[in-house]
Amino acid sequence: HSHVGDVAAGFAAAAAIHEGTYRTQRLQPVSLETHPATAWLVDEGRLEVRSSTQVPFLARRTLCRLFGLDPGAVRVVTGRGGGGFGGKQEVFTEDLVVLAALRLRAPVQFEHTRTEQFTGTSVRHPMRIRIKAGADAQGKLTALELDVLSNTGAYGNHGPGVVFHGTGEPLAVSNCPNKKVDARPVYPPVVPSGAFRGYGLCQLVFAVESAMDELARDLGIDPFEFRRINTVREGDPMISASAEPAADVEFGSYGLGQCLDLVQDALARGAERDRRLGAGPPEGWLTGQGMALSMIDSVPPNGHTAHSSIRLLPDGCYELKVGTAEFGNGTTTVHAQLAATALGTSADRIRVLQADTDLVEHDTGAYGSAGTVVAGRATLIAATALAEQIKAAAAGMAGAAGKTADGAACTAVLDAHAVRCGQLRIPLRQLHAASAEDTGLLGRGSWGGTPRSVAFNVHGSRVAVDPLTGELRILQSAQAADAGTVINPMQCRGQVEGGSAQALGAALYEEVVLDERGAVATDILRHYHIPTYADVPRTEVYFAATSDRLGPLGAKPMSESPFNPVAPAMASPIRDAIGMRLHRLPMTRDRIYLALKQEEAQHGRH
Repeated sequence: HSHVGDVAAGFAAAAAIHEGTYRTQRLQPVSLETHPATAWLVDEGRLEVRSSTQVPFLARRTLCRLFGLDPGAVRVVTGRGGGGFGGKQEVFTEDLVVLAALRLRAPVQFEHTRTEQFTGTSVRHPMRIRIKAGADAQGKLTALELDVLSNTGAYGNHGPGVVFHGTGEPLAVSNCPNKKVDARPVYPPVVPSGAFRGYGLCQLVFAVESAMDELARDLGIDPFEFRRINTVREGDPMISASAEPAADVEFGSYGLGQCLDLVQDALARGAERDRRLGAGPPEGWLTGQGMALSMIDSVPPNGHTAHSSIRLLPDGCYELKVGTAEFGNGTTTVHAQLAATALGTSADRIRVLQADTDLVEHDTGAYGSAGTVVAGRATLIAATALAEQIKAAAAGMAGAAGKTADGAACTAVLDAHAVRCGQLRIPLRQLHAASAEDTGLLGRGSWGGTPRSVAFNVHGSRVAVDPLTGELRILQSAQAADAGTVINPMQCRGQVEGGSAQALGAALYEEVVLDERGAVATDILRHYHIPTYADVPRTEVYFAATSDRLGPLGAKPMSESPFNPVAPAMASPIRDAIGMRLHRLPMTRDRIYLALKQEEAQHGRH
């Protein structure tokens, strides 16, 4: 419950006001691999657990607390998991197999069925969001007010965190002098909610961006221009609903303006292309266009710690140890690239070991987009430290041969197989052989997740709706991302495409439905429509040209953020096409059809 400015005065000064109640549904992460775990005792009685968790170190901490074990007596290892999306931040199966392994003194394995995943793990928090937004005649926001009810399920999982995060960036991205938030997580006895891609942002962005679109329509202002008038610019304070912005959130770079331009241009080109080729929808269909934006802090608040280490191997390659997990997010590749860049070599010469509590001191986990910007920065620090050690060792070995004619030391240069000191080239294998056996050449790095930057995404869509049946066709889908320096363009593009596809499922198809007793009714995939290949259009992906001064090699996170603007960027073109705003997700065909009938009854439009 918080506010800044005078909301009542802001609404009194408004030329246009939008009030609406928006509802977002339960979603199941539906990772391809469900939640498996295996536990066994090794010879000395130490407990080992193999799990598909996103947070091996936090899982170990939970297991130690539950069973009264010392952290040194428990090892948790994560292989390459088959998806996570936030749903594997919990301990759902690890405690069961540990209990059984300790009782039976034998290896135990357990894996959820798909039905058990739907009924016994966590879902996205469904929310009821009341919003009131006002703007003056020039389109400048005068007041924003939110009343949020978040259903966190039976155990209060992530309840305060999701509400805090969800009401943060969606308000902070707007330059508005008067803001107010009342938000409550409640926990009735139903399937628990937990972490899910976006962590509250996607729910609030749906409501806030829908309201921004309505204000722009009421005032006759282009929606892109309305966002340019009202969004924060580099140097502006990012204020949600308290007088002071977060102390450690900064503009490491700013690409929102570029993203707006990129998507606006893409939609204009797409419409012109369809007109020229005669590739529009069938005759009589209604068409519409819309967009939405989102901002996300690059790291969760209150610190997110990661440790990395890297050493030179006898064959001249490198062994990198990181704590973060790989479950399709691509961190293995990115960490190898970051280390290779610092060491002047190629990624194939970096052997990555990861997601094992025996490898490094700590890693808070692969969530909150931290795999690249937090753990990656720890890796870059470690690799940079090792590079300096190698150069110093080579300079010492080169002696006089590594000096210029006037006695100054030559600049040592690393390449894939050796170090060059002046005219002398010392192979890495030779350097390893000459290093001390007990310590060797080893770099260590850690990062505490602060200060934090912000990333932006803008999504635009063109759609067609059959007025007779409510069928929806997506004519164009385009997203621009402010990802800073893109470490791996193909991989980052895949993150944006995948996030957009998953968000289309949330916007149009998916919903965990409860029966009258509160039990999950949609407990198999036959009853829960995740998007198929036929449902997903090609999403055009564009990157803003920025380089973030806080991220590793200028990079920003891009795992959660592509999801966040998609639902309102689908709701607005549907509104543009049928003349009525849909306030509830998912925007299924039957809901579109009923909205068409309601619009027809009210205005005789169709």
